[in-house]
Amino acid sequence: PIYRSPAMALNEQKGKDDIPESQYQKGVKQLCEKGHLNAVPKNYILPVSERPTKSSVEDTNVVKQNLQLPIIDFAELLGPNRPQVLQSLANACQQYGFFQLVNHCMLEDVVRSMIDVSGRFFDLPLEERAKYMTTDMRAPVRCGTSFSQTKDTVLCWRDFLKLLCHPLPDFLPHWPASPVDFRKVVGTYAEETKHLFLVVMDAILESLGIMEDNILKDFENGSQMMVANFYPACPQPDLTLGIPPHSDYGFLTLLLQDEVEGLQIQHQDKWITVQPIPNAFVVNVGDHLEIYSNGKYKSVLHRVVVNEAKSRVSVASLHSLPFNCTVRPSPKLVDEANPKRYMDTDFRTFLAYVSSREPKKKDFLESRKVALN
Repeated sequence: PIYRSPAMALNEQKGKDDIPESQYQKGVKQLCEKGHLNAVPKNYILPVSERPTKSSVEDTNVVKQNLQLPIIDFAELLGPNRPQVLQSLANACQQYGFFQLVNHCMLEDVVRSMIDVSGRFFDLPLEERAKYMTTDMRAPVRCGTSFSQTKDTVLCWRDFLKLLCHPLPDFLPHWPASPVDFRKVVGTYAEETKHLFLVVMDAILESLGIMEDNILKDFENGSQMMVANFYPACPQPDLTLGIPPHSDYGFLTLLLQDEVEGLQIQHQDKWITVQPIPNAFVVNVGDHLEIYSNGKYKSVLHRVVVNEAKSRVSVASLHSLPFNCTVRPSPKLVDEANPKRYMDTDFRTFLAYVSSREPKKKDFLESRKVALN
């Protein structure tokens, strides 16, 4: 008989346990449904230094009590208290890079339907979702998993559906036709979040002291991408992440989340869990706004932890200038005391960057910084 070393025997056994590569392409939900997983497959296990640590209960409570995100009341922003709210907005963008937006006048029904229809999309049979699976980052509709299944060294515990939204009449016909109410619900939600973004962006420009810039006109015709995320319940949530630490590339992201916790932001070198507020948006500064504000407002690292007991649904709406526009620091925020801190950039540069490597933290933004003497 052929001699087989213990290592060879072990490798053979390992081979049996391994999940074929093609299965990973189909998403975490499919893996969970197929395998009734009671352990996280090795492709999803992060190096020890990158895993979410379980902090003690006392520690968590202290962090939660002391660090509720700033709350911006949309109704107040439009009322006589606007100057005070603008100041709160400026503080939130400088110190946290995040805030919760309440009383935003978007109908609760529109918000609830968006979460509901996203969940129902991920409940569709794989064959239906697979129609939209592609590795092409420029596709108007892209269903996938992780960030880049081909480049990530460790995969993310999430499935996503990305939709280009503006101009809506151009993209709507490409969107999934199932569930039957999908296009109607998501189309309404996309238009309403676009309107909300424009009003909030106007306030942010005012808080920066920029009143007469033509940039608002550009935003009206700006890019909007919607990302619906599904994070299945995970047997070992301390070994993996739904999304690793990253910043968003646009000007602002408006995030809608269900009642399950998961989003964490980095604040003063600690990871803070963002408490979901029913019917509120979590709004965060993106890399483009950090560039435009010449570093005054900061895009902040955030990540998503997963949950042993519950799955989670969130919907991010990312807004920026039109894809063909150049993003640069506002001339009004550049002077001798505040030299230009970032190189001009555009969407093509960003796509080339993220297509060529695994995105990590704020690497893209770092690559655009000007070395100051």
